[in-house]
Formats: sequence, C-alpha cells, structure tokens
Amino acid sequence: MTQDEVVIRSRRTVLPEGERPAAVSVRAGRITAVSPYDTAASVDLGDVALLPGLVDTHVHINEPGRTEWEGFATATRAAAAGGVTTLIDMPLNSRPPTVDPAALAAKRAAAEGACAVDVGFWGGAVPGNAPSLRPLHDLGVFGFKCFTSDSGVPEFPPLEPAGMRAAFREIASFGGLVVVHAEDPASLSPPSGGDYAAFLASRPPSAERRAVEQVVRLAEETGARAHILHLSAADCLDVLAEAQADGLPVTAETCPHYLTLCDGDAGTAAFKCCPPIRDAANRDRLWQGLASGVISCVVTDHSPCTPDLKRGDFATAWGGISSLQLGLPAVWTAARARGHDLASVVRWMSEAPAALAAVPRKGGIAPGNDADLVAFAPDEPFTVDPASLHHRHPVTPYEGRTLTGVVQATWLRGARVGGAPAGRLLTRPEAR
Repeated sequence: MTQDEVVIRSRRTVLPEGERPAAVSVRAGRITAVSPYDTAASVDLGDVALLPGLVDTHVHINEPGRTEWEGFATATRAAAAGGVTTLIDMPLNSRPPTVDPAALAAKRAAAEGACAVDVGFWGGAVPGNAPSLRPLHDLGVFGFKCFTSDSGVPEFPPLEPAGMRAAFREIASFGGLVVVHAEDPASLSPPSGGDYAAFLASRPPSAERRAVEQVVRLAEETGARAHILHLSAADCLDVLAEAQADGLPVTAETCPHYLTLCDGDAGTAAFKCCPPIRDAANRDRLWQGLASGVISCVVTDHSPCTPDLKRGDFATAWGGISSLQLGLPAVWTAARARGHDLASVVRWMSEAPAALAAVPRKGGIAPGNDADLVAFAPDEPFTVDPASLHHRHPVTPYEGRTLTGVVQATWLRGARVGGAPAGRLLTRPEAR
C-alpha cells in the first residue's frame, strides 16, 4: 500500500464476475485495483461480504414542497444505512414537480450540501410540458417519468394516450429514457370497502397488463427506450418477454415488497401501495421473471408520507411504502431462501439499475469505478425496529419482521459514511 491508498479485503467480495476472496484498492475516491485476498489491507472484513454500493433508481424524496413527508437529509441517511450509495429522485411528490428547468434548479438547491449519498434526478412528462423535455435532458436528468393513471397528487397529472405518444416521440428524438407507472385508468375502480381485499380488487392485474401493452406498442412505434416501473402483476411477464425477444428496448423493475410480502400479510395501511401487493402465487412468478431476466432491476419505490396519511383504511390511506433502509436485507432474506446468491442480488440492486439509468462509474467493484462499497454480514439476523430507521417517519410494513443481513459499514468514494454529508449531485455525463 502507498500512503494515500486504502485496501479493503473480504473472503466474500462480490465482483461483476461473481463472489470470491479479493482485496479492493482505493485511491482518490476510485477503485484502482482488485487483487488477491492476501494483499496487505487497511480493513480486513474476513467473512463479512464486500458489495458494491446499491443503486436505487426509484426514490421519492419529496423535497422541496413536501419535506414534512421526507427530505434529502433523512432519505440519504436511510439509504446509506441500507447500503445504497446512489439514488435517483422521482419528479413527484415534491412541489414544484421536476417538469421544467426551474423546478430542477429548485430540487438541486434543496439537495445541495444535504446528501449523505450521491443523488441524481428524473424529469417528469406531464400534459403541456413537451417543450421542457429536451432542456431537462440537456441539464442532465436521467430520464422522464410519466403516469398512465392518476398519480395521487394534482400537480403531476397523467398523460392521455395522445400525450403519451407525443412524449415518447419527443424523448426518442434525443435518445432519452421513459419510465412509466403503468396502470390502465379504465381498468381501475374505487374500492368497494376499506379492507385490503376491496383495495386489491380495485386495481386488478389486467390494469397493469393493458398499460404495459400500450407502452410496448409505443416503444415499437417511436423507438423510445421504455422502462416499466414497480411491476406488481406477473400477468405482464409474457408481454415483456415477447417484446424483449423481438428486440424492443423495453425493460422492467420490481420492488422488495412485491418479492417479500403478499396479500395475506396486509394488516395496516403501511402495506398500501399502487400497484398493490398481490397473492403468493403472483409473488412466485415475479421471482421467476427476475431469475429469467425479464425483470432486470429491484428498487425500493420508497414513497413515504406523514403518519396521519397512513392512519386511514385501505380505501383512504396514502399509497406508498417506506423501505429504503431495508431493501437489501428484505430481498436477500427472500432470495437466499429461494436459492439465489449474493451476486444475483447485487446484479438486480446495483449493476442493473446503474446500467438502466447509465449512471457513470457506479454499479460494480471494478477498477475505475467510484469506491462505493458496503460491508454486509449476510448471515446475521435482526428484527426490524422502526426506531432504528433513518427516514423521516418510522412507518414500515416490515415492523417486527426478522430479516437476515446487516449493513455494517458503507463507503462513498472510499470514505466511510457517517460524518458530514458528502454526497454529490449527479447528472448524465454528456449533459451540458
């Protein structure tokens, strides 16, 4: 080692080619080498695994405008505690939403100096903002989110079919990425009661399938790259598999709650999200879609709110799940029970999300990448205590559950997270 070099080694280092004993050398915030395990080390983790920092491309931070729901300081502390070193903030539920350059500037001003991890931004595609899409792209947003149905907040309305087509064409013209909340509004209905069964029936799998079919048609027609957000309904997998086999640029993600929970778990409104958590058989099929590669990413869709908005029944409560700090152990607990290894979890939660959004120098332990690293004890169980969570309001459907896998340390560009906020605000590398 040189004087300004740090070497971290583990017998369970998860590299792009798989897990093996290795030592990772870091200088000036970048990984400079991956060497044999017997290399002299500054930090020896032994059998504690060394992972690349996770990349979560689906996080609602809500600041400015709804900072009482969540904010950059609290969300990024929770991210670091959960092994997430890069996140991309959704363009809602902040006010103003990130639908024009002025709103992006407000987002960046609110985030500057407050972030414990690196943060990038999605733009939004809403009715009437087509002239702002290219300027937002030029300013470095990683893509554009749109809704096919009501978003839940009035300042971010959905796109009608004609507006969707126009947005896809415009975004395709500059090679951008469209990420879609895909539920067909004509297939949704108000819940007939306040229990979970009524809520689930109000948002059937057919709503997702019809909207996914619409996205596939638009991707074929316009050439735009499209990504399906928070896939809940396994009935969509054959549509996506066929599109991918035909070479269409359509990908999909799912979330920890769809992979680890089912309708029978739903006790309080902490479980409510849109699209909804479905039955155990559906959950099994989502795992099959993930294993086959039809689903490429697992991201949290961390969507918090104030506790009072979660005190209603399933018809009236806010639909969103807070899991930013718990995504890695939740997914690992379920994955290992199904025979998946840590390398697969890293691929789903770090490598693939980084590739989806083309976040530079993230997503893997490799020379030249940022030294974003996580010490993860994969065999250590713990019981979820809301008091230990760092997001603004300790509401979570995982309360009281026993999960396996503890994040012991997180490094951002080679520096251990825990002091003054050192996160950077990210843009696409080719942005102006």
